[in-house]
Amino acid sequence: MKLKCVIFDFDGTLFDSMYLWDTVAESYVRSRGKEPKPTVREEVRALSLLQAAEHLKKEYDLAETPEEIMAGIDGIIEHFYRDEVQPKPGVVPFLKELRAKGADVCIATATDRYLIEAALRRCGIENLFDAIFTCSEVGHGKDEPVIFRRAMEHFGAQRGSTVVIEDAIHAIETAKKDGFTVAAVFDESEKRQDEVRALADCYITSFEHLEQFWAMTAAD
Repeated sequence: MKLKCVIFDFDGTLFDSMYLWDTVAESYVRSRGKEPKPTVREEVRALSLLQAAEHLKKEYDLAETPEEIMAGIDGIIEHFYRDEVQPKPGVVPFLKELRAKGADVCIATATDRYLIEAALRRCGIENLFDAIFTCSEVGHGKDEPVIFRRAMEHFGAQRGSTVVIEDAIHAIETAKKDGFTVAAVFDESEKRQDEVRALADCYITSFEHLEQFWAMTAAD
């Protein structure tokens, strides 16, 4: 394929950051001098931030209001993106090689833009991306293909010249159903790896081993 556009997810794909979202509730509970239950991750996984705050307040008898709990959780998340999160090994050379080959490179993410931009600036790689698209700005989550279409159309690309790179099964399913070529990236936060492998056009265990990706994009 003639590769024109590469659309990267951020968390769990470009950056090793998914563990933050798995642990932020227990980190907040510990910051209030309480010991979180082993089940706290599962209890808040499907909740909105407000619902999670209300649950934590009740479950751990916290003095803070739900609004104060949400602000505290936001503070933990902001600190992580501004000061800690790192690209996965091999990401930066891969991005440079894609750009050297003339591909347009962008991010399509459910995370807020200011957090993504803070992480990219700190790591000195903001200039390796041509655009950032967020679900909140687009108005649709990755259960719909809108964000992938918007990114592709921004660069004047077609599905036959575009690759979506994702780690999460729900986003991979969405992109594949809409006709995109998908490269899946291993991240331990995604437990359905057999399904990921079966769905994706290629499977990246590490950005330091990209033979399968280059073979796929070189094919007619």
